[in-house]
Amino acid sequence: MTALMSPRETAPAATAPRPPHPRWLLRLHTPALYVWAGLVAVLALGLLWLWGPLTDASADAWRQYNACSYDGPCSYDQDAIVTYKWVYNYTTAPLIALPFLIGAWSGAALFGRELEHGTAQLAWTQGLSPTRWLATKLAVPAVLVTAGTGLLVALHRLAWSAGNGRIDTAKSWYDDPTLHANGPTTVAFALTGLAAGALAGLLLRRTLPALLLALGVVAAVRFLAVLAMPHLWPAVTHVSSLQEGYRVSGLGVDLGLVTSTGAHIGDPGCGPPLGVSPRCEQVYAQLDATGFYSTFHPESHYWPLQLTTTALVLTVAATLTVASFTLIRRTTATTRAAARESAV
Repeated sequence: MTALMSPRETAPAATAPRPPHPRWLLRLHTPALYVWAGLVAVLALGLLWLWGPLTDASADAWRQYNACSYDGPCSYDQDAIVTYKWVYNYTTAPLIALPFLIGAWSGAALFGRELEHGTAQLAWTQGLSPTRWLATKLAVPAVLVTAGTGLLVALHRLAWSAGNGRIDTAKSWYDDPTLHANGPTTVAFALTGLAAGALAGLLLRRTLPALLLALGVVAAVRFLAVLAMPHLWPAVTHVSSLQEGYRVSGLGVDLGLVTSTGAHIGDPGCGPPLGVSPRCEQVYAQLDATGFYSTFHPESHYWPLQLTTTALVLTVAATLTVASFTLIRRTTATTRAAARESAV
């Protein structure tokens, strides 16, 4: 005789649907992943070429050129010099543009398009909460963006360092594209682009407007960071005579005149040094000027400037991320409350 089973024993226990694995994000955005990997690979190969053979060939060419006499024939490898400059410019510019590219993709494809087409809302009905959906959509790209951009920044600094002091036309450390391509600020800008795209997509829920808003946020953050950077660390001030003119060897902060009382006043626009123009001599005499002052950051301030600016930009990225989580919680809570009211 068969024993009767209790309902607890006969009915299988209900199991909650398992949240999708983060691999779904990689499958969904496979084309973008391939483009990112290809872009990083191409730039990395260009920077490796720049770091080794191109720098050596260009440095040899500059030695040949500097050894030339003015009264005789000169033979040097001009192609090596031109090729170095070309490759340097065409690897630095895309690296600086990466945060804008990431912001545009994040706003348009990663968030705006999915919310516009309902893909995100469908995922929320498949066991993936809106908060976890957002966390996954940010975390996985953030790892890839940090790794790829960080690798390119490290290679760019190696390539620039190899040519610094050996190539006459090498960019100075404080040249704006070089300054940021050589340090972690570019990684911070890239993560800001990702966070800006998330917030833009959640706010606008449309592809093109989210793309434009994300680009605007990245541009604004970069512009303001460049303005703030020289003021995030104490600068040094050098005073020179009127005959010497300005003596600046770094990232400039301020220039002007020094009076006989030691006061610093703005540059009247004549330009140093003394003796260039009789009109300027009269202006300096009227202002009681005795010299020039130059406030700037020397090369030893490179890492303090980089780290303080990176911290500032990462704070902005974190603020944008927190705003995105706050927004998605509020909007989805409002949607669920409206659904319950309509059901009643």
